[in-house]
Amino acid sequence: MNIKCCTYIDNLSYKKSYKSPLGIIYMRSDGENLTGLWFESSRDVSKHSYNFEEKDLPIFDETSRWLDIYFSGKNPDFTPKYKIENLTPFRSQVIDIMNKIPYGKTVTYNDIAKEIAQNRGIEKMSAQAVGGAVGWNPICIIVPCHRVVGTNGSLTGYGGGIQNKVKLLEIENNDMSKFTIPKKGTAI
Repeated sequence: MNIKCCTYIDNLSYKKSYKSPLGIIYMRSDGENLTGLWFESSRDVSKHSYNFEEKDLPIFDETSRWLDIYFSGKNPDFTPKYKIENLTPFRSQVIDIMNKIPYGKTVTYNDIAKEIAQNRGIEKMSAQAVGGAVGWNPICIIVPCHRVVGTNGSLTGYGGGIQNKVKLLEIENNDMSKFTIPKKGTAI
């Protein structure tokens, strides 16, 4: 019996960079779907430690086109095909709600918690748990976690950096006078 063996690289992903007005953004793919999108040198880098191979892929071209439209100040009329790995039912609910936040609008962590509690038929859901699920999101901008703010208008909890959250909300023509930037903490 002749057995052929091959080497398998666990979690091989493809990566490409995109030059945005806010700096370098990295795209990750499984070869077909977008599986990650994050700012260089952000807290989110730790979510994306995989074996990467630099490669041009159609999904990267589609994502770059989406980002070009977005950074020109327009709302793209399509969404690149993406897949989110390790998606729990709770995270899925949070992602679904974030995807319904209109361009140029924001919701609070508490708003999301109330919607999930209502959908589940329970009295209360933790806004902190929602914050954890929002912060876990591996695909920034396209899955619009930057549109989730604190109840008091605090621009907290953005793994891509608070300065980038401010800029993304400005691109979408939000009224920035209703928001505050934390003076200290992990969100800065």
